[in-house]
Amino acid sequence: MKHILGTAAFAALMAAPVAAEDLSVVGSWSSLPLHQQYEAPFWTETLPEASGGEINVSLTTHGQMNLGVADVFRLLGDGVYDVAMTVADYAVADEPALEGLDVPLLALSADEARAMVDAARPMVEDIYRDTFNSKVLAIAPYPPQVVFCNAEVSELADLEGKKVRASGRMTAKFLEALGAEGVNVSFSEVPGALQKGVVDCAVTGAGSGYSAGWWEVSTHLMAIPLGGWDSVVTAMNMDNWNSLDAETQDLITSQIKTEFEEPAWNAAQDALVNDIACLTGNGDCPAGEARDMTLVDVSEADFEKARDILITEVLPDWAERAGGDWAERWNGSVGDVVGVTIE
Repeated sequence: MKHILGTAAFAALMAAPVAAEDLSVVGSWSSLPLHQQYEAPFWTETLPEASGGEINVSLTTHGQMNLGVADVFRLLGDGVYDVAMTVADYAVADEPALEGLDVPLLALSADEARAMVDAARPMVEDIYRDTFNSKVLAIAPYPPQVVFCNAEVSELADLEGKKVRASGRMTAKFLEALGAEGVNVSFSEVPGALQKGVVDCAVTGAGSGYSAGWWEVSTHLMAIPLGGWDSVVTAMNMDNWNSLDAETQDLITSQIKTEFEEPAWNAAQDALVNDIACLTGNGDCPAGEARDMTLVDVSEADFEKARDILITEVLPDWAERAGGDWAERWNGSVGDVVGVTIE
């Protein structure tokens, strides 16, 4: 059964007792392919059908509910809804250690990004349990975060002195090290900010920028993953999870892995190539009309410079802010996978 609820209707639903098998689900950005192609079909069709009608889902998104993105997982922990999914970086104000999931510049392919996520997952599960009273069900990718500029750029050094919308705290720290000015602008406000000169450049996923029309207000595309792969975490309120019987838990766990998480990862690499083609016209665009942004090729020297800044400045800054033994845990998991150690 499929329900798409407005804010008022959703609030009314929350006021009534909900059976364990009737799940209220808050999805991520409704305009983007991850939600349209994977999230919405999984929750409204795949899982209810796999349960033989025993699980009914009421689906909305945080945009439709007008939720602040930083509140999505806080409200999940409070039990306002059963399941929620959005970008992990939106929640780092509550737990800086969560930034260790989505480190920029370390994964250049979907396979490398998946290996990083798999290595980080035990840490992420602990964070969601302790900070958000939630059970992690899945971690899926948006395409890598690249740089859209409404100004001529030909190399990484050209970002110096420019105002750049960052996609996360690590990206902002990296931009500061380059001599750029990190500016905090929400995703939906970026087109206006680029058009009015509030920012010169902005970081987001190539596909997200294409879907949101950033090509209308930017001219150059720098395809370097300054914001990582922008991992989207799907989690369930821990009290509600624990109230489910083991059979239902196993069904949800197996179905979300094979019917949501795996397909999203399998499509990620091709999605990046296709998204760049759609934005620049360099290749076929399966998503619609190709645009004519200028593609800026990142040199090996630029990439090495970026990684050096990441390792010597950005990661140590994160380790200090995260505190505790998070840097040691990261070194023994993600760091082992990518060959990087935080001193």
